[in-house]
Amino acid sequence: MPKILNVNNLEKSYFSGSKKLTILKNISFSVEAKDTFSIVGPSGSGKTTLLGLCAGLDQPDSGTIELCGTETGHLTEDERALLRNQKVGFIFQDFQLLPSLTALENVAVPLELQGNKMAVSKAKELLEKVGLGDRLNHYPSQLSGGEQQRVALARAFSNSPAILFADEPTGNLDAETGDKVIELLFNLNKELGTTLVIVTHDIELAEKTNHILKLKSGSIVENITLA
Repeated sequence: MPKILNVNNLEKSYFSGSKKLTILKNISFSVEAKDTFSIVGPSGSGKTTLLGLCAGLDQPDSGTIELCGTETGHLTEDERALLRNQKVGFIFQDFQLLPSLTALENVAVPLELQGNKMAVSKAKELLEKVGLGDRLNHYPSQLSGGEQQRVALARAFSNSPAILFADEPTGNLDAETGDKVIELLFNLNKELGTTLVIVTHDIELAEKTNHILKLKSGSIVENITLA
C-alpha cells in the first residue's frame, strides 16, 4: 500500500520570551493510504502541534513532510491551502461550525466554494448518513454537542478527502455520545476509503486504530502496529 503521509526528522520549537521551547524533536513515521493511525501522549507532549504540521497548517523548523505525494515544505501558503482543500478533511474537538448557518449549510458551503453543483444534495446525503436527516435546517445552537460533532463529521467527509485528521474528536462529548461519534467516524472512513489520523489521549479510542504512535515530551517513545 502506498504511503499517504511521510514524516522525516521533524523538529519544531517556539520562543516564550527569550526562552526556546522544543515542542517536537526527531519525529519520523509514515502512514499508509486507507489506514487508521492514532497519535497519543500526555497533555503537552506535542500531539496537536504534530497534527498541524502533518496537515500543512504550520511549517516545521527542519525535517520534511510529504502529504498525498507532495512535499509541503516547498509550497507557498496558498498552495498548502489548495492541497488541504482538495485532499484533507478535519475534525476538531470544539466542532468549529459556523453559528449563523444551518447544519445543511455548514456541510454544503465548503462544497459550493469548490464549485460543486451537487453541493446541497451531497450535504443532505452525508447528514442522513450520520443520522441527522431530520435536523438539516437546525442551527448549531439548536443541536446537542453530539449532533454538532456529527455535522462536523459530515462536513469533514464532504470533499471526499484522501486523509482526515481528527484532533480529540470526542474531547467535548460524554462517553456514550463519544462512542456513537467514533463508530460513525470509523464506518464513514471505511465506506469512503479515507485515511484516518487521530490525536487523542483516550487509549481505548487509539486501540481501535491499526497503529499507535506514542509521544512523550516531544519525542516518539513507541510506534506500535496493532493490525
